[in-house]
Amino acid sequence: MSKVDLYVDPVCPFAWIAYGWLREVEAQRTIELSVRIMSLAILNDGREGYEPEAKRGLDSAWRPVRVAAAVEEHLGQAGLREYYAAFGRLFHVERVRPRDEVIRRALEEVGMSHLIDAADTTQYDEAVRKSHEAGMQPVGLDVGTPTIHVDGVAFFGPILSAVPRGQDALDMFDGTILIARNPHFSELKRTRGSQLKYD
Repeated sequence: MSKVDLYVDPVCPFAWIAYGWLREVEAQRTIELSVRIMSLAILNDGREGYEPEAKRGLDSAWRPVRVAAAVEEHLGQAGLREYYAAFGRLFHVERVRPRDEVIRRALEEVGMSHLIDAADTTQYDEAVRKSHEAGMQPVGLDVGTPTIHVDGVAFFGPILSAVPRGQDALDMFDGTILIARNPHFSELKRTRGSQLKYD
């Protein structure tokens, strides 16, 4: 059974589509799928063209990942997956805004409304940084989310505009891992053009 760790920032649409893809694989094949936290706030800190998170208030990218870490501490991996699934559905599919409302509603769905205070404290920052580092260390810092680890093989992507279904999902899973296992492989890319589809 393959162990699959998907490193996500909840606000990333490509991570959400990758989660849909891996859930499709999970429905057809026995894998151990876990959601892990990475942070665009950490990744983009100090990068040219990115507004400092401290200036973004309730839209700070720190807030969803802090809450995710708090949920994981209280409810474990199952709770984190439930929170991520709720956040992703609300934010990406239903287009609920602002982010603060998404966090509150996702917490309600997992029965952890009291954890909203975690969004605005640094209590869980170390846990977020530790998870982020574990996800990024094998692939480098010039990538983002989704980052996926499968049985010790780590890679960024794939970046998908829609969720592959059925055999297509399995073929992509097997093909991606086949390529990523080659120690000399680093990049495969083409211009993104199609509109994102979350269904």
